[in-house]
Amino acid sequence: MNMITIVSGIILLIFFLASAIRILNEYERGVIFRLGRVIGGKGPGLIILIPIVDKMVKVSLRLIAMDVDPQDVITRDNVSVKVNAVIYFRVMDPVKGIIEVENYMYATSQLAQTTLRSVCGQAELDELLSEREKINSQLQEILDTHTDPWGIKVSTVEVKHIDLPQEMQRAMAKQAEAERERRAKVINAEGEYQAATRLADAATIIREHPMALQLRYLQTLREISAESNSTTVFPIPIDLFKPFLSLVEKVRPEKD
Repeated sequence: MNMITIVSGIILLIFFLASAIRILNEYERGVIFRLGRVIGGKGPGLIILIPIVDKMVKVSLRLIAMDVDPQDVITRDNVSVKVNAVIYFRVMDPVKGIIEVENYMYATSQLAQTTLRSVCGQAELDELLSEREKINSQLQEILDTHTDPWGIKVSTVEVKHIDLPQEMQRAMAKQAEAERERRAKVINAEGEYQAATRLADAATIIREHPMALQLRYLQTLREISAESNSTTVFPIPIDLFKPFLSLVEKVRPEKD
């Protein structure tokens, strides 16, 4: 009989220890409720609870990455798009995270969806595509302000993808193609302008220094002779014929 009592006592002690002892990891905290009233957060390490009287809710303090489902958004310039994002947050105050909101994960997700629709709906499509950092900053600030009473810190919000309608994608592709053609024409015109300017400068120099034309003539001959051509053309400057033309003009009156 005594043996049965001892065994029973050992079994009860094991059950007591199993229900009274909790071990929390470094990244975990335990919110302790005693007869329904919160007495604070404990951990990490070994936690001893009073069986039946105490109840513990574990909370992770690690950074949480949560996907925000794609949201249908109508931008300020009446373009319908789908936008999804990802938010990074962590629980800073475990007690608030448990007693201030029923399910902080679900609440944060729903708040992120509504905020995403609201902020993106206030921006135009071009702003939504080009000023992604500004949109992210606005989302982070709004979410962090609303989740602060829950003991949650939203550190980063990133817009992941913006899904445009097919018609809008084709229109933007045409716009980009037209922009590239415009830039090509501007660059071509700029090149023509610079070439014409250089030629005008060269003509001015040759007019002021006639010997520069002779040097250019000799350089041209050198370039032609360096090539393996069967036929060589010698450009002769018109200045070489000026003495003969002057002589002809003098002789012509005498004949008349």
